[in-house]
Amino acid sequence: MPQDRGPAAYIGEFVGTFALVFFITAVVSLYIVPGPAGAPPPFIDFSVIGFVHVFVLFMLIQTLAVVSGAHFNPAVTAAMTALRQIKPIDAAIYVVVQLAGGVAGALLTKALLNDEGKSENYGAVGVTDLVTGAGGFVAEFIGAFFLMWAIVGVAVHPEAVKDWAGFVIGGTLGFAVMVFAPLTGAGFNPARAFGPALVSGEFGGAGEFLLVFILAPVLGATVAGVGYFYLFIQPGKKGPEGMDPVG
Repeated sequence: MPQDRGPAAYIGEFVGTFALVFFITAVVSLYIVPGPAGAPPPFIDFSVIGFVHVFVLFMLIQTLAVVSGAHFNPAVTAAMTALRQIKPIDAAIYVVVQLAGGVAGALLTKALLNDEGKSENYGAVGVTDLVTGAGGFVAEFIGAFFLMWAIVGVAVHPEAVKDWAGFVIGGTLGFAVMVFAPLTGAGFNPARAFGPALVSGEFGGAGEFLLVFILAPVLGATVAGVGYFYLFIQPGKKGPEGMDPVG
């Protein structure tokens, strides 16, 4: 059955998404140094950014999972809704506060870094010259897929070793960032993409933004969550009634 949510959970999602987007956009603004003539930045930049994802998400999951389930990501919330882990009305509120938290986090980055962050659009994501729009869609789909795969495997599965959830989920996100950041900026999270895009005004093409950074993560996470459930948790059963809530 879906877990009951309330004001504390909504606040937890806002705070968690705010912190996640702030730290990510700040480190992107500080560590990404444009290469010569359109060349991608050095890999060391993406390594640092990836490790920041690991530790920030680990901290937020360990401190807020008991409050809200630690989604911090509309794509995760969409997948949890498909798995009946959260009621649709609560999911809608989660998405609103996540988007608001993403905007607030990006605004703080802009306020702190000003011109330093402006050159990188305050951490906004975007499809690079290394891939087409279709390639960007695939990259965001895959990143969100494996992020949600990890979430279901270590935080939702009834027999999971949940003490490791924060580390495994954070590590999965950090690794995916190191791989896919040169292609799309590694959003995997509509709130993380929307916040800095709104603050910087850099959405790229509106259609491409919606497809690559909104639709692809939602589809990737939902396919992963539903697929994991029917493959490994309750094969042969009609619904996910027996699955534990994530938080």
